Amino acid sequence: MNALDNFLFGIYPYICLSVFLIGSLIRFDRDQYTWKSDSSQLLRAGQLRWGSNLFHVGVLFLFFGHSVGMLTPHFLYEPFIGAGSKQLMAMISGGIAGLLGFAGVTILLHRRLGDERIRLNSRTSDIVLLVLLWLQLALGLATIPLSAQHLDGSMMVLLAEWAQRIVTFRGGAVELLDGASWVFKAHMFLGMSIFLIFPFTRLVHVWSGFATVGYVFRPYQVVRSRRALVPSKPASAAAPSAAPHSPPKAVPAGSVAKSTGVAR
Repeated sequence: MNALDNFLFGIYPYICLSVFLIGSLIRFDRDQYTWKSDSSQLLRAGQLRWGSNLFHVGVLFLFFGHSVGMLTPHFLYEPFIGAGSKQLMAMISGGIAGLLGFAGVTILLHRRLGDERIRLNSRTSDIVLLVLLWLQLALGLATIPLSAQHLDGSMMVLLAEWAQRIVTFRGGAVELLDGASWVFKAHMFLGMSIFLIFPFTRLVHVWSGFATVGYVFRPYQVVRSRRALVPSKPASAAAPSAAPHSPPKAVPAGSVAKSTGVAR
């Protein structure tokens, strides 16, 4: 273990996680108008359907697969499936999902760079993000042949133990990566870097995607018409009854002459 490994895999993960969480909260609090996916579908819908669907299906499967596979302690799944069988299952399913995501992000990157209108309306962060995702998926696919050299699952167990020690603030995490290939380390470093830039890109809309799960469990909304809240009145009470008309009183002739100044 050298100083660079100690920083990249012992300190850098906490920097990335802190910026990821605190930065997302600050952006939501101060700049909610930019909290969106900024879709370019209105500029040109071509290639977007295939690229977006392939990318999202692949990446979402990989995200949840990595989260469960890396953060679940070995003793919980050991009675049901061995480390070697788990690694083989991860290689097959992750390889298929990785190919789908890689094909999708390649289409999206070609569309954004190849269409002049879309390129001119793209921010630098949009292009950088797609390039990083392309590299990350390529590195992930490159780890499959290396994992095939450790079908006993030993390397997968070490990488999972590193992730679990990082999130539980336990020491000795960096030493577990002494025998790991540079491809694994580059894949891990780039993955942490994506979390680092997360709050400053369109990726923040992922939070809203997870928040939609709450829609399923929200209470029913009761909608009442405003007219239903106004009590109805009978027709007789709607208009006030007119008072009986009394005939005008007779005025004495003298008082009229006095008031008008006319002498009798």
